[in-house]
Amino acid sequence: MKSGFVLVMVMIVVTVAIGSSIVGAGCGGGAPSDANALVLGLPTSMGYWFGTGAYEGAQLAVEEINKAGGVRVGGQMRPFRLEIIDTRDSAPGVPTEDSLRAIEKLILETKPVGIVCGPNRSEVLLAALDMFSKYKMVTIGCLAKTPALCQKVADDYNKYKYFFHLTTDSMYMANYHIDAMKAVGQKFNIKTYYGISQDVLWARGTSTLIADALAKEGWKIAGNEFVPLGTTDFSIPLAKVKAAGPAVMSTQFDMPEVAQLMDQWATQKVNALAFGIIGPLLDRAIWKTSGGKVESTVLHICEAGVFPVKAIPKSVEFYNNYQKRWGKTPEGVSGQAPSYDAVYVFKAAIEAANSTDPDALVAAIEKVDMRGAIGRITFDKRHQAPYGTDPDKGALGLFVQWQQPGELKLVYPLKVAEAEVQLPPWMRK
Repeated sequence: MKSGFVLVMVMIVVTVAIGSSIVGAGCGGGAPSDANALVLGLPTSMGYWFGTGAYEGAQLAVEEINKAGGVRVGGQMRPFRLEIIDTRDSAPGVPTEDSLRAIEKLILETKPVGIVCGPNRSEVLLAALDMFSKYKMVTIGCLAKTPALCQKVADDYNKYKYFFHLTTDSMYMANYHIDAMKAVGQKFNIKTYYGISQDVLWARGTSTLIADALAKEGWKIAGNEFVPLGTTDFSIPLAKVKAAGPAVMSTQFDMPEVAQLMDQWATQKVNALAFGIIGPLLDRAIWKTSGGKVESTVLHICEAGVFPVKAIPKSVEFYNNYQKRWGKTPEGVSGQAPSYDAVYVFKAAIEAANSTDPDALVAAIEKVDMRGAIGRITFDKRHQAPYGTDPDKGALGLFVQWQQPGELKLVYPLKVAEAEVQLPPWMRK
């Protein structure tokens, strides 16, 4: 990587072999070999921050529940045990079939009562839904974002009812971006949009939805480009943004190379407010390693909990406990908090149903109404957890901004905001 950003990748805290091996994470209150344990499977792309974060969030919940006595079912208390497999679905060039084989290996060898998190890539999770139906495997997705997942539940409930979605989908993400960008545009008299996103399903969908909606609001859509995974030179699209500015530059990325995009943006003083999903920039060390070049970047966080929200006490509790357990703050834009909450959803459902029968669990999860790190948790008829701007009514997505003297500030939703959005220093009058 060139000068500027030094991206510090969080290495997984358990050893995961390249060949998609299964790793038992233990059950906190009991030994990993405890035959009485209720197994939860966690198949995801473990070589990336979002996979590591999802594991850490889920494992924290498992340990808390086991320390408190476990899960009451069938007249006895039973511990959870988390079983992990690396699907490698986010790695460039890995065929979907390889990731699906890893998921099936996890199901057949560990026989989980349910799955938390799931693959990061929407394309892979979509392909896995038929497998979940085949094995009646109740799954709570916490990373992949395409609305097509829950649309399958709506279109063929009996077949796909075993799937639930606890994170935002690209529709929710787009709506958050649209509302926040409109507020920023009004504040700074900016109505030009330029999108630069990675060329994957969720990013294409989100960026396209934002552009279409803002066009209807009278915004100029100066461009909407999608770059291949692994891209490291963004000079050409940034030159186009600079020519179109002042603008809001929408960035939808979870790949680590986006750090180079932001380095070039700051170095070239592109007259656009960087605004979107820029996962690596949520690393709390990035201010120092970038020499402050991340200043004014507005970062979308898919769920509360990765960032503590005073209006959601459980998010603050989760954030603090996560930091104590793992020796670091939650990083990235998604995964930790919904995976944490998903374990508690399984606990509530198993206890309400007094059973681990898949159909009984589906019925119980459909009735869940609880407070979690992400806000209020319920599921609609499509098995999507509703998101909004009021944590008393649903789960919450956020925008934070890097501001002097090197702090992340909560700037949206306005109801829970703790600071106002600022333009980059070179755009301030």
